[in-house]
Amino acid sequence: MTTDTGITLQHIQPGQPQQNAYIERYNRTVRHEWLDQYIIETIEEAQDHATQWLWTYNNDRPNMAIGGITPAQKLKMAA
Repeated sequence: MTTDTGITLQHIQPGQPQQNAYIERYNRTVRHEWLDQYIIETIEEAQDHATQWLWTYNNDRPNMAIGGITPAQKLKMAA
């Protein structure tokens, strides 16, 4: 458990990605929609691309797992 947040970390068993399906699907999306699209040469360039992609992911890209709306729209609906 991390002392400052009270969060307990849990690890999945090696070779068992179904134990962490949501994160594995997110990782796949990151690889296919972002990492495979660019040749990144510096950490700064990677950070810039990551920031831009994450903003697009949360604000522009419909997410089928939440009814075809963006995470930002889902958050507004929950407020």
